[in-house]
Amino acid sequence: MKFASFSQNGRKGLAVETDTGFRGLTEDAPGYPGSLLSLLRSGQDALPRAHAVLAKGAVIDLDKVVLMPPVSDPEKIVCVGLNYSDHSAESGFEQPDYPTLFGRFNSSLIGHGAPILRPDVSEQLDYEGELVAIIGREARNVPVDRALDHVAGYSIFNDASVRDYQFKAPQWTAGKNFDDTGAFGPVFVTSDALPAGCQGLTLITRLNGQVVQQAPIDSMVFSVAELVSICSDFMTLRPGDVIVTGTPSGVGLARDPKLWMKDGDVCEVEITGLGVLSNPIRDAQNDMLAKSA
Repeated sequence: MKFASFSQNGRKGLAVETDTGFRGLTEDAPGYPGSLLSLLRSGQDALPRAHAVLAKGAVIDLDKVVLMPPVSDPEKIVCVGLNYSDHSAESGFEQPDYPTLFGRFNSSLIGHGAPILRPDVSEQLDYEGELVAIIGREARNVPVDRALDHVAGYSIFNDASVRDYQFKAPQWTAGKNFDDTGAFGPVFVTSDALPAGCQGLTLITRLNGQVVQQAPIDSMVFSVAELVSICSDFMTLRPGDVIVTGTPSGVGLARDPKLWMKDGDVCEVEITGLGVLSNPIRDAQNDMLAKSA
């Protein structure tokens, strides 16, 4: 099953892919089953029930609505650094034997098509294409061989990073949480529609049409199952929580000369079976002026 969270004329909505395209309902329509997050928190049977209802709804042209992050306000967004050995090497880090985990916050999230904003204080805006796993069942002290049972589905993330702010301190929080830098979408695909843990899929990032990252999901140091299990060792993962699983080599920081995203660029992240997450790049000041005009 494939779900799209959207906004239409100021009203939130949810759509599903059918044989005749996407169909769905807005929050003011009779029978609206709720947001994706509310469905994930309602138990495993909620998604197929909602799919059946939404599939009878109005035709939704995804090109004519505002696509939102699949889950806009998760309780937790856990990001994984240095989860591809080639990226660890290009970044000058020794490959860790335990995941490098850090947090993102809801205020940084944007959907497919929304501009990633380069802040006025920096020119070092970098791309990071990543696979997202979204939790569907509460997980605490879960062994690896059962961890994927707790993943409801997957999406795509561009963990756009402001590099000079990322390395101002040993903790990466500042550089990873500028407003409008966490692109997330375009859709949510349930686990049963994809290979276990997304093994066998390929991630590709393009900047202005040129491939800048390409890697099989299989080459992650810590698999989705391992990440879920490890995180559940020290905290309770709840339905709707998001795990952003790490980026492969090819980031702008590691290039000579550096390749920073700039106003007018377009960055796309594609993962087999999950679609293409595409976002234009805008200078924050220019975006503000355009909105006030």
